[in-house]
This record gives sequence, structure tokens and C-alpha cells, in this order.
Amino acid sequence: MYKAKIYGMKVNRFCKLVSVGLLCWCCLFIASALLSSCEDDNDRNSGTASFGIEGAPTGLAVEASGKTQSYIVRSNRPWKIVAQAEGSWVKVFPDEGDADGIFRIIVSENATFETRMMNFSIVVDGEEQPVLFRVDQAANVPYISVDASTSGVSIPAAGSTFSVAVKANVDWKYSVNGADWLTEAAVTGSAISLLAAPNMGDARTATLTISSDAYPELTQTVALTQSSAEAILEEDFNWLTYGNTVQYETTGETRYDLWTDEEKAHGWYSTPVVAADNQQLCYARPGFVKLGKTSYGGDLISPKLSGLQGTHDVTVTFKATAYISKGGAKDDNVLNVSVIGPGTVSAQQFIIDNFPNSSNNENGTDYNVWAPSIAQRQFVITGATSETQIKFLAGAYELTGVGQGKNRIFLDDIKVMLK
Repeated sequence: MYKAKIYGMKVNRFCKLVSVGLLCWCCLFIASALLSSCEDDNDRNSGTASFGIEGAPTGLAVEASGKTQSYIVRSNRPWKIVAQAEGSWVKVFPDEGDADGIFRIIVSENATFETRMMNFSIVVDGEEQPVLFRVDQAANVPYISVDASTSGVSIPAAGSTFSVAVKANVDWKYSVNGADWLTEAAVTGSAISLLAAPNMGDARTATLTISSDAYPELTQTVALTQSSAEAILEEDFNWLTYGNTVQYETTGETRYDLWTDEEKAHGWYSTPVVAADNQQLCYARPGFVKLGKTSYGGDLISPKLSGLQGTHDVTVTFKATAYISKGGAKDDNVLNVSVIGPGTVSAQQFIIDNFPNSSNNENGTDYNVWAPSIAQRQFVITGATSETQIKFLAGAYELTGVGQGKNRIFLDDIKVMLK
């Protein structure tokens, strides 16, 4: 009993010693951490203020089109970037920080014909630095741009309202020469809308002129052509306004099943593709359509040729372009054509070998992939009736294992004429 008691006392004393040691060690650790923290704060709040922008830029030169530029800040003090004058055309975001960080200079387009400049002061820890940061932007140049000036405008024989888009940074006016069959529907700062009367005779033409009194050298002309009464079906898809005219930019394009009832009422249709969850793979763009997506082809089916009486041979013309990615990768480029209902086509397949520019501008900035000389094709339907429909199919409905597995085709300006 006595030995056991002595042993127990030694154990208790040992435990107490260990506890005291641990407590002392913890106190020393906390004190060391607090001291280190204080030293860090002292280091941060003492000595010389430090501020720098990586690369040591002192200014930014920007074209008239505008630009956003990012900069990396290295600083041990709070900092601010302050404009030296009023001006909403250039902004800094964020315009302050309390240590290292990133800020962006955002310069909007310069629509004026004068250069502009803004100085920014840099304030570090409340003290303005001796060197200013300067932003210079180039002046714009006067312009009038009309995309249709190259391709012209085709107007259905039945008559319709159509628009010609105008981009300009000068005051402009328009006139129409030789067309009492055209009347003004509306004019805005960016478009001219005209109403064409029905044509009961031969094809007819007019010239639309857009000009500026102050800059006569900027004058643009557009050929307006209305088909003859022999046209059975004409479609330019100008009633579609989704997405982007740049063909590799797919944001905003809208699949057929998401079109409005009014848009579907024009009579065009697209087949649900079973392998693609029954999606109807015809996509609306501004004034044209795209058939297909990666791994699947899509089709476009015309309304019935209800204007025909009896059986006739008809000529079908259309414009088509193939797909190229932003980086320059080309899809397969097969377009199949057929009829639903009476009739036989003279050609069942077209190779669409005109590709638009990628971001590399392979064909130059003046290249027009829709120009009739390279985009327009035609075939004949023998024995068409009022029940005949025309089907355009990009490649095949399922493209897995077929060529590159991608076969997107763009279509526009479909016309059916009596042969």
C-alpha cells in the first residue's frame, strides 16, 4: 500500500509539471504570434509608401473604336486613381484599393472628329504622386456604311415593306430614283423602311441613294430589284432579327421551335431531329437562317407552292454559305435538296464552297460571302404543283462518324420562278 501511494504521488506530480509546461508554452506561442502581428503591422505602417503599375506605363493610346485595358498594381498603401477633368468617355474601375490589385481603364468609342485626352492623378496614402497617367484617344473619321450597297435588295413581286440598314456618324438623307412603286414607311437614324407595291408585270429596278451634304464623297447607292409577276415564292428572311450577322458568332441565334407564332406563320418549317432530342435545328439570324449544329444536320422546308395552278416546271434559286469557326476551322459543306409532294429535282446535292471570313480575314475585309457570283445556286423542279414543298438539308440528320461530324449551312434569298 505504501509503495503504491508513493507511486501515485509521483504520477500526479509529473502530470502537474507537464500541465504547467504546456501552459507556459501556449502563453509563449500566443505572445510570439501577437508580437509577429504587431511587427507586420508596424512594417506595413512604417517606412516609405510603395506604389507601382506593372510594366511602369505612364499612359494609354486608344483608337477611335475604344478599348478596355487592365493593369496590375503593387502597393503597400491605400491608393486612388482620380480623373483631372469631367468626362464620361473614359472610366477607371475600380478606382481605388488598399494593397496589390487590378484596375481597368475603359474607353468608349469616339464618335466625334476630334482627338480627346484625360489625365489621371495617382494618390497613395493621401499623397498625390508626381507622375500623371494620361489617356489619349484618336478622332473618328466621317463615314456612311450601307451593307446592302454591295448585294442590293431583292423585293418580292407581291410587294412588301423592307428595310435598308444605315450606319453613319454624320447627318444623312436619302432619295429613290425611278420608283413610283416605292413609298416611305419609316426612317430612323439607323434604317430606311420602304413599302413596295405589288408588281403585275416584268421585273423592275430602282436606285436608293444615301448621302451627306457636308461629306458628298461618302455617298452610297443600293440597287433595288422587284421580281416579275412570274415569281411563285420569294423569301429574304428579313423578318428574322436574332443573333449576329458574323456567322461564327452564335450568341443570340434562335432555334425554330423557339420562334414566335408570327414568325412561324410565314410558312417555313424544320423537321424535329430524333437523335437530337427532337430539336428543330434551323436557327434564325438577322435576315438569314443556319441549318444544323455540331453532330447533327438540320433542314428547312418551304411553304407549299400554292401560287401554282396545274403542273409546271419551276426554277429555284437560293444563296448559301458554309460554316467556318472563329479560328478558321471549316465544317463539311454538303447541302442536299429534295421535294415533298409532286416534282423531281434536277440536282440533289450542292457543295457549298464559299466560306465566310474567320477572325483571320482570309479573304480580305471587302469580301462579301453573300455576293450572288459565289453564293447563288439554282436547280429545276419538273412537275411541281400547288402541293409541292422544297426541302434543304445540311448534310444528314445524324453526323456522328460522318466526315468531321459538323456540316452547318447558311441560307438566304430563296426564290421560285416559273420556268
